[in-house]
Amino acid sequence: MRTDEVHSARDLMTAIVTIGNGGYDTLVVSEVPTPVPGPGEVLVRVLAAGMNNTEINTRVGWYSDGGWNDATPFPLIQGTDCCGVVCAGAGTEESIVGRRVLVRSCMRVDGFSSGETRWLGSDMDGAFAQFVVVPASEVFVVDCDWTDAELATIPCAYGTAENMIARAGVRPGSTVLITGASGGVGSAAVQLAARRGARVIGVASRAKHDQLRELGVDEVYGRDADLVGTLGTRSVDVVIDNVAGDGFGPLLDLLVRGGTYVSSGAIAGPLVALDLRTMYLNDLTLLGCTAWDEDVFPNLVSYIEAGEIRPLLAESFPLEQIAAAQQRFLEKDHVGKFVLVPPVVLDQA
Repeated sequence: MRTDEVHSARDLMTAIVTIGNGGYDTLVVSEVPTPVPGPGEVLVRVLAAGMNNTEINTRVGWYSDGGWNDATPFPLIQGTDCCGVVCAGAGTEESIVGRRVLVRSCMRVDGFSSGETRWLGSDMDGAFAQFVVVPASEVFVVDCDWTDAELATIPCAYGTAENMIARAGVRPGSTVLITGASGGVGSAAVQLAARRGARVIGVASRAKHDQLRELGVDEVYGRDADLVGTLGTRSVDVVIDNVAGDGFGPLLDLLVRGGTYVSSGAIAGPLVALDLRTMYLNDLTLLGCTAWDEDVFPNLVSYIEAGEIRPLLAESFPLEQIAAAQQRFLEKDHVGKFVLVPPVVLDQA
């Protein structure tokens, strides 16, 4: 089956169903019932779906409690990033039907005064399918000339990066160090920090340094660099770190007194060595960022429409080639995001 194969609208849709924790054999190309929106929900035809570390982490059982919140509700249609078209919904405003939208991946189910979240593709069926049902409050119309695949690179990575940067208080003149700067979240953080007028220092494999300079890093170093020896202690205002692992300790030594370390991931390993004296004697703030604040996603849409950021599409794959896409993703030789494109749907009246 190819992505240019045309499917007529019917009661069934093509989806990738993850049937449990395990290898690529748990990713099953399936014909499943097309979801039906309930009160306050909309049906979105998926045009493109971005791919993230989180889908792989969920599949292999990396999260300590099984999922982002509770145990993952297998069988599950994953897919945290969705660019699509609003088809229908009970009480849906006619003005958004037929419009191209992005879906906010992080949904604050009890309002923004509560930290509770519901994540598309983790706590509920997501975008690795021809259709998805989401709350009407979570779709955002985007007017731009980007392709569907380019828009699908945005939600999870850029939402996560914008949330981290905003909470850390990055402002003009801040010095910001970003580890894993070539990844989805890292490359988004580079653009978003540079947009705020910060001095941006990136850490990534040397083969990607030129691309990162084009994105706006002022300085870039290899993964094996002695950052403390090169930059000096107390030289950085904010560290944005989704790598962790053995490199965690020296990152705190880089922070100025009163500096901020912020993380939303741990690619190199979640267990780290922390010398509490470094933290409290230097009045450091350590921030964990998962739940997005209310203005994060509307702000991202405004940046796109104003041409202030650009997409980083590494490669697109047909939805049915998800296993091959994840294998390529894990090679980590790309900059930006991979995107899956579902089979085209026609005659969805």
